[in-house]
Amino acid sequence: MSPHTLDGYRRDLVALSTWTQGQGMQDVSALKEPDVRAFVAAEHRRGLSPKSLQRRLSAVRSFYQWLLKHGRIGANPAAGVRAPKAPRKLPQVLDADEAKALVEVPTDVPLGLRDRAMLELFYSSGLRLSELCALRWRDLQLDEGLVSVLGKGSKQRIVPVGSHARNALREWRADSGGADDAPVFPGRGGGPISARAVQIRMRQLAQRQGLFKRVHPHLLRHSFASHVLESSGDLRGVQELLGHADISTTQIYTHLDFGHLAKVYDAAHPRAKRRKDPG
Repeated sequence: MSPHTLDGYRRDLVALSTWTQGQGMQDVSALKEPDVRAFVAAEHRRGLSPKSLQRRLSAVRSFYQWLLKHGRIGANPAAGVRAPKAPRKLPQVLDADEAKALVEVPTDVPLGLRDRAMLELFYSSGLRLSELCALRWRDLQLDEGLVSVLGKGSKQRIVPVGSHARNALREWRADSGGADDAPVFPGRGGGPISARAVQIRMRQLAQRQGLFKRVHPHLLRHSFASHVLESSGDLRGVQELLGHADISTTQIYTHLDFGHLAKVYDAAHPRAKRRKDPG
């Protein structure tokens, strides 16, 4: 797991331990299901959002599962506890003109070639921030228009790279002279660029390009998914491109342009043809 995920789980378990001690109990392994429910309720009253509660409970559930596996407890007290459902927010996306304005940054300025290659690749292939930062030149097959990335859960997938991104990456490599095992986007010291550096740079570039939305790396991934789905109507294909383990994660994009998908349905389904009213 990423350091960010591990840090989040650590905070979740510290919260459980702190609450347990506040109840006059010292050993979290002695908690029963009503105790775990009381913990979740206390965190909810403290102002934690349903989404944060879900993650906190997931960490607690996994911790007790580990204790159970190693014979420390007889049953998982968190197994039957559920957090409140979080309302599902629709992701914000850029329209095609906004995406074009963002990625077409000037290349005749310092770091211009790098920035253009980075933004074109984000939008072309829908990569996660962590995937882009970890990318090395050997992962790219520019002649074939493919990139191999290591996604969540150490799952590898191969994603197409569009012509504009390929051209930008070729120009950036010619300028930077990157070896096969070198990071595509190096940071200070020659190692991979940090996620924070990419986030800050994208915000600066968006302001320079005159975009007033809150631009961040995942916004280009959302835009990529929305635009591909809008043009193709192929939800399963978009799931594969994004590397989603569960198609329900991908389905959120169907709400972004339901009108277009309805037209796709009407045009494609044999019993969806709408007859004109006679007369």
